[in-house]
Amino acid sequence: MFSWSRIVFTILTLALLKTSLADEHNHVYKEGEEVIVWMNTVGPLHNRQETYPYFQLPFCQGPHSVEHHHETLGEALLGMDLVNSGIPTQFKINEADKAYCKQELEPKDVDVLRYAVDNQYWYTMFIDDLPVSGVVGKDEEEEQATETDPHAKKLYVYTHKSFAFEYNGNQIISISLKHGNLVELKHGLSSLTFTYSVTWNPTDVLFENRFERLLEADFFEHKVHWLSIFSSFMMVLFLTGLVSVILLRTVKRDFTRYDREEGLADFDRDLGDEYGWKQVHGDVFRQPPRLMMMSALMGTGSQLVILSAVVILYTILGDLYAERATILTATIFLYAFTSFVAGYTSAKYYARYGGRDWIKTFVMTASLWPGAVSLICGLINTLAIYYSSSRAISFYALLSIIALWIFICFPLTLLGTIVGRNWGSQADFPCRVNPIPRPIPEKVWYAEPLVIVALGGILPFGSIFIEIYFIFTSFWTYKIYYVYGFMLLVFIILLIVSACVSIVSTYFLLNAEDHRWHWVSFMTCASTAGYIYLYSVYYFMTKTRMTGLFQTSFYFGYTAILSLGMFCMLGFVGHTAASKFVRKIYQNVKID
Repeated sequence: MFSWSRIVFTILTLALLKTSLADEHNHVYKEGEEVIVWMNTVGPLHNRQETYPYFQLPFCQGPHSVEHHHETLGEALLGMDLVNSGIPTQFKINEADKAYCKQELEPKDVDVLRYAVDNQYWYTMFIDDLPVSGVVGKDEEEEQATETDPHAKKLYVYTHKSFAFEYNGNQIISISLKHGNLVELKHGLSSLTFTYSVTWNPTDVLFENRFERLLEADFFEHKVHWLSIFSSFMMVLFLTGLVSVILLRTVKRDFTRYDREEGLADFDRDLGDEYGWKQVHGDVFRQPPRLMMMSALMGTGSQLVILSAVVILYTILGDLYAERATILTATIFLYAFTSFVAGYTSAKYYARYGGRDWIKTFVMTASLWPGAVSLICGLINTLAIYYSSSRAISFYALLSIIALWIFICFPLTLLGTIVGRNWGSQADFPCRVNPIPRPIPEKVWYAEPLVIVALGGILPFGSIFIEIYFIFTSFWTYKIYYVYGFMLLVFIILLIVSACVSIVSTYFLLNAEDHRWHWVSFMTCASTAGYIYLYSVYYFMTKTRMTGLFQTSFYFGYTAILSLGMFCMLGFVGHTAASKFVRKIYQNVKID
């Protein structure tokens, strides 16, 4: 019979057991306790994202009781596939060379292994949450090919793993792996016997510092990195000061001229003598074209700005630089719970310009970013399934993401839309809008919207391109990005530079008597995303050795997601800054 008391008792018992037992979850072991060696994925050295399940190669497992690791959503999306290797490792127990399994081979298995070695396949494993990597084998170039037959390439596979553990008290601090026992992969090979050895040595390194040996301080904290941060910061100070001086002096001069003209007698005034940004006061607050799309982009951009800031701070405060899966999981859930921001910002903007089609705007806001990401990831996932890659998103992970969108994102976006529609700012513009749009006069080429947009992204990109290099290098190669303090500083610099560039661009546009500032201010900063994507092409061609359709598609697909995110974020920042600037200058001018 169903009993709630029995269920509660069971849960409490399991909780007590969890706190009393030592295992890899709390990183505390007893002498002789099993230390599970989890095999993860295998793939080409230069194609980091082209990974396959380790046991897709003809390798064997030793005797084991636990088969699979219970993966998180982030681990599933990163393509992690942790399977117990069956290598019998015990805490503080040394083992000499010892066989743990034997793999029978067919001719096709030998061909598979030869292909893996020839393409420099390497694998990853996790022991007590510490990453360990190794190579499948060697080719003849490292084994000195004979002069008599240099084209007869010999390929070898490693069959021995030698683990060297360091421990402090009852916790594992570091693990190193060496290979041995090369066996030539030649036709007729019928079996492979895999062996291992384990040594344990004490160390004084503290448990909380155990990841430091994996960090490459010489690379990330190189003086070039520090100088780039300093130069970007100085550029912000210079640009902010320059913008302040130019705009304050210029706008103040315009205010003085306009006030002087308004002090003249009516018969001396000639409206045709007015020029500059005051001329378009009757059109500057006109509803922008494609208002619904602009509202959805503003909502998405505001959400991504807040999400980015929170994730960076969360990573810094939680010291999670080595836990990419945890960061990804947190990002997904934080995105879901910040959906209110997107709905509120979108509805507030839509209401300000008198929009009426609320349902379509709400649906577009809730679907714009998830739809774009799903489209790109769907194409990549199709390739991953075709290649039988571990990067293929599982049905359960996909179901979890859909459930998050339906039960959290969608309702919170709706709630934000309701709040923004009813309690957001209404159309309280300082100037009335003329019923007929004012014709746009001819102007110099550099004041054209397309030119302003194309040139506007250069300065924001210039403030971050060094950091983009470090981020790309850590994501597409095998370095751990840990300088999130730098990232936060660069992120703030980027937002400030974008706001300044948008204000200057908007002022030049309005001074040329062109009132189409809404989309121009958005696209001026959003164009930075185009420069980032162009840089990714340069990086791919010059800094990587990636090959193959899958890895290339993965690279450009996920770089496109990054660029789209920057497009929305910087567009929102630029348009928000320009909106505040436009409102400020027109509310301080007397308009007849």
